[in-house]
Amino acid sequence: MDCLFCKIAAGEIPSTKVYEDDKLLAFKDINPQAPVHILIIPKEHFDSVDALDEKSAPIVGDIMLVAKKIAAEQGLKDGYRIITNIGENGGQTVKHLHFHILGGVKLSEKMC
Repeated sequence: MDCLFCKIAAGEIPSTKVYEDDKLLAFKDINPQAPVHILIIPKEHFDSVDALDEKSAPIVGDIMLVAKKIAAEQGLKDGYRIITNIGENGGQTVKHLHFHILGGVKLSEKMC
């Protein structure tokens, strides 16, 4: 598979890891949109939320718990944002399920 995030998860492309377990990897975004900008990906490939089914959907719960842990470790006590983009019109540029944690500054209430 020629997926950027699969290659990062496999260690073929370096990243600045902030969390890793047997199912998930979190790393700093190379083009940060906020002082804290971390991506969380499942190691198993899913194109997006649209590719999940009843069997695979629990990975999102795992991601949310890891996001909470990372946010605390990053000192985001005043708030943060978690985002996933789905499809071209949703702004998804890498076709691998991933969630952005953004924080470290007051974020705009405007979503687009």
